[in-house]
Amino acid sequence: MSSTMHGIGMTSQRTRDRMVQRLREQGIKDEVVLGAMNAIPRHIFVDEALSIRAYEDVSLPIGYGQTISQPYIVARMTEILRSGNPLGRVLEIGTGCGYQTAVLSRVAQEIYSVERISPLLMKARNNLRELRTRNVKVKHADGHYGLPDLAPFDGIMVTAGATHIPNELLQQMTVGGRMVIPVGTQEQTLVLVERLPEEFRQTKLEAVKFVPLLGGTS
Repeated sequence: MSSTMHGIGMTSQRTRDRMVQRLREQGIKDEVVLGAMNAIPRHIFVDEALSIRAYEDVSLPIGYGQTISQPYIVARMTEILRSGNPLGRVLEIGTGCGYQTAVLSRVAQEIYSVERISPLLMKARNNLRELRTRNVKVKHADGHYGLPDLAPFDGIMVTAGATHIPNELLQQMTVGGRMVIPVGTQEQTLVLVERLPEEFRQTKLEAVKFVPLLGGTS
């Protein structure tokens, strides 16, 4: 039995429809993002034992001290990054199990995703392959440095809490580009960074809770 079939009671379209309805009630307005959330089966990204909880609005453990973000945060960060406009090239820092990556693949032309934990990267690759995702490339690397060889990017999404905004990532943004990143140690705030012709503009958005953005690879 393929992993797509596990937790079959939770895979019904009706369950996903309910999740999307809840996202609307939580204030997500971008129909393109809501469509992507509806299209991607979150249950294949979590362990079979947790698949019954896949569509609840909670983060869930995916091993190696990492988590899959709650649907609201995935939708919110994607909505902020899009800002109502089509996305071209997007850099994601922290592939994890690949769920946010899969959602981004529905709203952008090309996704380049970096993960520092090798076994998680393999898991994400398998998940994305199962969904036949063709516009995503994943790389085993330290996310602090981004992917300078492939820059610039129209959008950068960081899915781990940084102590500061890495300068290397700022330099990899196109003019007019946007970055969404959780910043802080004890308390984290979601920050939107916009690259203007002469400067970077930062806007603090809302309190969030992510695992820390760590250096190195494993």
